[in-house]
Amino acid sequence: MKRIFLTILGIFLLSGGFAQDRQTADSAFVRPLLDVLMDIEKQFDITIKYDKKMIDGKMLKYADWRIKPWSAEESLNAVLAPFDYKFVMDNGKYKIKEFEYARSNEAEGKKFLDYLETLYSDKAGWEKRKAELKSCLPKALHLSPLPAKPDSKVILTSKRKYDGYTVENFAIETLPGIYVTGSVYKPEKIKDKCPVMLNPNGHFGNGRYREDQQKRCAMQARMGIISASWDIFAWGESLLQFDGTLHRLSAANTIQTLNTLRVLDYLLSLKEADHTRVGITGGSGGGSMTMMIAAIDDRITLSIPVVMLSSYFVGGCPCESGMPAHLCGNRTNNAEIAAMFAPKPQLVLSDGKDWTNVVPELEYPFLKRTYAFYNAENNIENEHFPTEGHDYGLSKRKAMYRFVAKHFNLDLNKILDKYGEFDESKVTVEKESQMYVFGDKGEKLPVNAIKGKDALLKVLRDVGILDK
Repeated sequence: MKRIFLTILGIFLLSGGFAQDRQTADSAFVRPLLDVLMDIEKQFDITIKYDKKMIDGKMLKYADWRIKPWSAEESLNAVLAPFDYKFVMDNGKYKIKEFEYARSNEAEGKKFLDYLETLYSDKAGWEKRKAELKSCLPKALHLSPLPAKPDSKVILTSKRKYDGYTVENFAIETLPGIYVTGSVYKPEKIKDKCPVMLNPNGHFGNGRYREDQQKRCAMQARMGIISASWDIFAWGESLLQFDGTLHRLSAANTIQTLNTLRVLDYLLSLKEADHTRVGITGGSGGGSMTMMIAAIDDRITLSIPVVMLSSYFVGGCPCESGMPAHLCGNRTNNAEIAAMFAPKPQLVLSDGKDWTNVVPELEYPFLKRTYAFYNAENNIENEHFPTEGHDYGLSKRKAMYRFVAKHFNLDLNKILDKYGEFDESKVTVEKESQMYVFGDKGEKLPVNAIKGKDALLKVLRDVGILDK
């Protein structure tokens, strides 16, 4: 009996008893995330900002083992990773945010570019990599094959005549019942074929109606270019069809790319269009579109991405990065996507107060390396504005005017004053209502125009952009 009792006791200790001891030991390492963050603040003498809703009730396993006494940053990375959180610096404080797949930091950007450089060291290797990306990008955007074009005509409003240029508003049905609206600017007098310039918009306030966007397009027209600007999805007149919250759908990434391609189709259908001189330039989210379209559409012959090119940021809005394009080729970034435009002329405009702040030292040398594969280093340029911020301001527009005139063989004197300075004073800045296609209250919206999220998703499924 004594032997049987000892055997049973041994089994108990090996199973329940020891298991309970292990459970107690494991539990000792579980602590509330809030307490851990407070300890880190005290230990490293730092301030951590966070939304209490993100922290309250969260429990962290192996909490104290994650704290690295030599580094607040390494500690925070280890502590936040199990919750898919990260930190960013905000005025000297550590701010906790949900994980952002679209953004990292300069150090990771440098590592990313160093890694990409190991994949190819000459033109042949690069061409193989480029072909892989060029095949993948449209598929990742769900635009391969492209959906069929609706069988409808471009809607045009009456022409307004100004000093050296004209303006018409247009609407293009890009998918059944879905319209993109914009304005086309043309030289006042057209004798020969004209270059074409796409001006995709970003998230700057007031969209395509803002003063600097109108000036940019009008000045291009005064130089002799057919220029176009249009609303991004679920902004501007697109709000007649879709609530602004739909702008942040991942599918907006696809719709905006398709809209850009459809606008380009329209411009190149004009009898005055010169298919050998086709440019694209946009700032911020418009810069994202500039790089993507330049990479995937061979019709583009000149590219000017503005305040957007970065190795560690691909656009925080789902309309820029909602589709997995940057997962192509086992991960790519906007610097490599911009490099796909080599050897054609490209001007990168960057500044000192956003994620383009290190372009001269980081991304620009990477681009020059790729252009060197084609002996075309003279076709890639960077103008950096270290004291300026995230905009498409006058200094950046001047750089764009010079680059376009140089490569499109245009006469800059058409937009200079008697002192040789760029003169935008002759541009008429229109009221927003003048730029509408569908009337002041949307009363001219086509009868087949769809409205709302459910109708949108149905169309996207019907044309194969979304799975049914």
